[in-house]
Amino acid sequence: MAADVRTLAETGPLDYPFACQFRVRYSEIDGQSIVFNAHYLTYYDTALGEFFRHVGIVYGQAQDADGGVDFHTVRNLIDYHAPVRLDELITVHVRVGRMGRSSISFDVALFAEGEDRPRNSGEVVWVCAGIGDHRSRPIPEHLRTRLEASEGGPRVVIDPVSRLPR
Repeated sequence: MAADVRTLAETGPLDYPFACQFRVRYSEIDGQSIVFNAHYLTYYDTALGEFFRHVGIVYGQAQDADGGVDFHTVRNLIDYHAPVRLDELITVHVRVGRMGRSSISFDVALFAEGEDRPRNSGEVVWVCAGIGDHRSRPIPEHLRTRLEASEGGPRVVIDPVSRLPR
């Protein structure tokens, strides 16, 4: 089962096998000079896309016996622990929380550079579905295998602009 969001607040960067780095841009802050809440979902989504790329799952090319499959977001949950401000270097950390027959939950946490407590943490749940019919499908075994293997590998931090690990 996915980690309780309260316990995610207690995790550190090394508890996640994958991370994606960002710098907060002016267009992402609000009138309080902190990141506007909706942008956190963009950070999370970008990090998940990079995570899939890292484990070798190419967006739009996943297949099962019935044809193409994709993932639909069915739940986003964010707990805000501390604000994030303009020009901060931040990293979204990702790990597989739970995989069911057709759904997968990801534990996510956003850390500022040099900090070991997350500024926010949460969960993103996706359901595998057929492209076109949008019906729930089992996660194909080749995708499941790649996602499971990601948990045992070396920790990776990606800069999404250069796509290079640092």
